[in-house]
Amino acid sequence: MGALAAGDTQADRVVPRTGFTAQLTLFAAATMAFLAVFTLALSLASGRLAARWGDELARSSTIRIVAPQDQRAAQTEAALRLLETTRGVQSARALTDAEQQALLAPWLGPDLALDALPVPRLIEVIEAPDGFDATGLRLRLQAEVPGAVLDDHTRWRAPLVQAAHRLRALGWLSTLLIALTMGAMVTLAAHAALAANAQVIAVLRLVGATDTYIARAFVRRFTLRALGGAAIGTALGMAAMLALPRASDAGSVLTGIGFQGWHWAIPLLVPLLAAIVAFAATGAAARRTLRELA
Repeated sequence: MGALAAGDTQADRVVPRTGFTAQLTLFAAATMAFLAVFTLALSLASGRLAARWGDELARSSTIRIVAPQDQRAAQTEAALRLLETTRGVQSARALTDAEQQALLAPWLGPDLALDALPVPRLIEVIEAPDGFDATGLRLRLQAEVPGAVLDDHTRWRAPLVQAAHRLRALGWLSTLLIALTMGAMVTLAAHAALAANAQVIAVLRLVGATDTYIARAFVRRFTLRALGGAAIGTALGMAAMLALPRASDAGSVLTGIGFQGWHWAIPLLVPLLAAIVAFAATGAAARRTLRELA
């Protein structure tokens, strides 16, 4: 790696410092790095979302008391007494009007009057580690509290968690495709540069330069270009991430997209990975093109 950074001033003359290939390599590396930062942020955010949904909903259930207004309080108390004697229920409590209003505020507004709408009373149920028999609890509620409906979250929790995991997998797949795309573009740029300098390469061969010597010059120049372009793209991507609203600034799930904690160190690996991709792609392109020019 030190030899790659130091280079050979004589061999460097083979590779043009400016021109179409230089601009293409810088632009491709910067663009791909910028997209990679966003893709990594999406993948990590999806993982956090899946973990949060799994942890928060795995041991929680909800009972809705759907009853006339004059019977709602009595049925709520009956349901709470029933839950106190239910095996596997760690705790249960009825949500207050303020809590239910806060839950409905994103959809119905903050000035919602619960008394004016047939909003059911909600009971939050926390399961014990060994869980409870949902079927048996439903039968008891049906017999003793006719207006109670149990929702143990399993019907919609699993699809949400599965969707978040799939989104994370798609994010990592997109990162791989970005790396392959950058490798293809760097390969095209290196091939064009080698073809454009065919006469210079022929002269170098006449004076004794080996193909390894010539290829090393191209590999070094294109690797450093990719490293510099990726560093610019990564910096812009991280700045864009910092500009996104924080999760506490709004109630939307989208505000959770970004890096948290030590995850901010992950994008710093993007320039290094871009340089490795450029190193491999340019080396393969140089060896193949030099054989064609032989």
